[in-house]
Amino acid sequence: MKRPKYMQKSEWEARCQLAALYRLIAYFKMTDLIDTHISLRVPDESDHFLINRYGVTFDQMTASDLVKIDHQGNIVAKGDQGKMVNVAGFVIHSALHHANDQINCVIHTHTADGIAVSAQEKGLLPLSQHALKFYNNIAYHEYEGIAFSTEERERLVKDLGEHRCMILRNHGLLATGNSIARAFHEIYFLERACQIQIKAMSSSKLHYPSKEVSEYTVKQFESEAAEPIICAAWNAALSLIKDQKKDYCR
Repeated sequence: MKRPKYMQKSEWEARCQLAALYRLIAYFKMTDLIDTHISLRVPDESDHFLINRYGVTFDQMTASDLVKIDHQGNIVAKGDQGKMVNVAGFVIHSALHHANDQINCVIHTHTADGIAVSAQEKGLLPLSQHALKFYNNIAYHEYEGIAFSTEERERLVKDLGEHRCMILRNHGLLATGNSIARAFHEIYFLERACQIQIKAMSSSKLHYPSKEVSEYTVKQFESEAAEPIICAAWNAALSLIKDQKKDYCR
């Protein structure tokens, strides 16, 4: 399927990129059947974002499966009418996109290891290089039930604060970014950190890096030198599904 005549080229390209991200989340086994969701702000349309049509598995997502909605949950694209959107997805993603115009991409997952860490009293522990990316640099949000209520949006925004990532207690993981590459990098490292923690906790005694090293490492991750690496990682990830491009960009 080619880009619809009524659609801007920039929106179609964003749809293709988001469909690719959905497929990458499936590739790395971070899905939960048809639940969880990823959103991307539409270029040059601050009040609109793209999210998945509910019921399509992530490994089969296409650009035309995505739905453009506004911050009130209204479907705004001509070709998207009649598509179903996950209400919880709308509540979580609209809250963050609306509150911060620097948040262009939001990823929410329900992986077994992510939920396991979210259920642990101390949350994410500084046990690995992956985890040190989030040393004193991650937020937490208490579980309030399935996110059907728009009243929860204010608390989600407040809890995230200036952080890019948040652990949703007894629920899962959430990552944001000013770009699709940044958000993907955040969720990839956060998921790996949780996987490592669950495996490491089978040991009778854990070894932690020093506070000084932990503080130094998180600064390394936040330096300007990290940006080219994040872009390179995204392009490398896309190469893993390059044979699917004609399928997802339709």
